[in-house]
Amino acid sequence: MTSTDQPLLSGADIRKLADILDLRPTKTLGQNYVIDPNTIRRIVDAADLKSTEHVLEIGPGLGSLTLGLIDAAQAVTAVEIDPPVAARLATTVEEYRAGSAHRLAVIEGDAMRISAADIAAAAPQAAAGPPTAIVANLPYNVAVPVMLHLLAELPSIQHGLVMVQQEVAERLTAQPGSKIYGVPSVKMAWYAHATYAGTVGTKVFWPAPRITSGLVQFTARKPPATTATRAQVFEVIDTAFAQRRKTLRAALSNWAGSGADAEELLVAADVDPKARGEVLDIEQFSRIAEQKQLRDTP
Repeated sequence: MTSTDQPLLSGADIRKLADILDLRPTKTLGQNYVIDPNTIRRIVDAADLKSTEHVLEIGPGLGSLTLGLIDAAQAVTAVEIDPPVAARLATTVEEYRAGSAHRLAVIEGDAMRISAADIAAAAPQAAAGPPTAIVANLPYNVAVPVMLHLLAELPSIQHGLVMVQQEVAERLTAQPGSKIYGVPSVKMAWYAHATYAGTVGTKVFWPAPRITSGLVQFTARKPPATTATRAQVFEVIDTAFAQRRKTLRAALSNWAGSGADAEELLVAADVDPKARGEVLDIEQFSRIAEQKQLRDTP
């Protein structure tokens, strides 16, 4: 829980910091800063952090959420792609939370390219181990690939809460059979159980985006038991949804070798060849990949 006694950044504070940095938020970097302290408290409370945790924050911007995380967790590693913004963050945190420098690490870099080794090398002094949670206001334009990259790169992650474009939040948490169930939904399910945790309006941001945001809460899970690799399973997912209106027999025909080959693999995986990819869960996709891997192994 984040303390209501500690000050968080207001709209005036955010604009003052932006002026100091001569910063003009850009769509290219997905820069929409939260200017409402109550929204920050809501995000941090929903993240359900333990006071002993090391949290990974992506795109901290001017520090609105970072301050809330410092209040709730033991340590925070923040990854920021914009050099002037990254350079300023530690100063802002020290101004508002004096004496907390040992609990914060700032990495200037692209979250899509960050590695577990990078994060370990920059870990805050107070961190007892690698990050166990991700809490972030993710840039809209890279939210899904960033999430999938981080979950693949950091097996230490146990849970988290991210704010993304509402449509993306709905897709990440969609269930089989839904019209919006697709590649992000299935791949997210490989790593975690994700649920929709609420909607956030546009007025709490500066500049205000044109669309509302959604909160995605997730808890890590073990991948399905399979001899197929993650890459092999994800290849099946990508192929099935590339032609989502087709039956799996048709959609997977080139991947399997022929329509007959696809049907044989699907039947062996206990999947209806006439079904479409949008009704399959991650375990079923894993079984299909495993059957092909078994067939192709000498």
